[in-house]
Amino acid sequence: MEKLQRHLQSPFIRPFQDFNRHAFVAAEKAWQQHSGKLILDTGCGTGVSTINLAKQNPEHFVMGVDQSADRLEREKEQLPENMLLVRADLIDFWRLAVQANWDVEQHYLLYPNPWPKKKHLPRRWHGHAVLPYIISLGSTIECRSNWPVYIEEFAQSVQSLTTGQVSIETFQPEIFLTPFEKKYQQSGHDLWRCRIENNQASQNLINYFNL
Repeated sequence: MEKLQRHLQSPFIRPFQDFNRHAFVAAEKAWQQHSGKLILDTGCGTGVSTINLAKQNPEHFVMGVDQSADRLEREKEQLPENMLLVRADLIDFWRLAVQANWDVEQHYLLYPNPWPKKKHLPRRWHGHAVLPYIISLGSTIECRSNWPVYIEEFAQSVQSLTTGQVSIETFQPEIFLTPFEKKYQQSGHDLWRCRIENNQASQNLINYFNL
């Protein structure tokens, strides 16, 4: 929490890479052409979760974003028409989406790298300076992990950034969204998620973007 408070005292300034700008513009154009409400699947890996979300939500446009070309280019089944896979750095992509005032209905962070060592806390999304941008994207935001500490920390960090309802729970998925989700449950791990519903910016978040 101390690190978050430091992040909130000064804007996150880092030049955007041209590659990410171009990827963002192309992604925005694809969404506009579809015109459905947006579901954002950030850190989508191979895109399996994006495919599953697109099948579950045929009236929405589902956008999966990952920085790894290797993961995104792995062979897949035929992609649903209501989805797009985007190769881009998430830190730039999130900030560009906020800058463009994207209206995201649902935002998923599925099984992000937990960076379990204490010294790597700043690499966890809730310990990173980009967190205010993450929380600015989505009427509903859901983060899933098999590591309860990650989910507890995530929930604690976002409490001061939203007036929405923040909840933590273990859950049993009806459909495995990601290969990791299936692997973890079949290995006997509990699956955890933090959900933010009716997400609206808190005064802390409003103040941050007015710095």
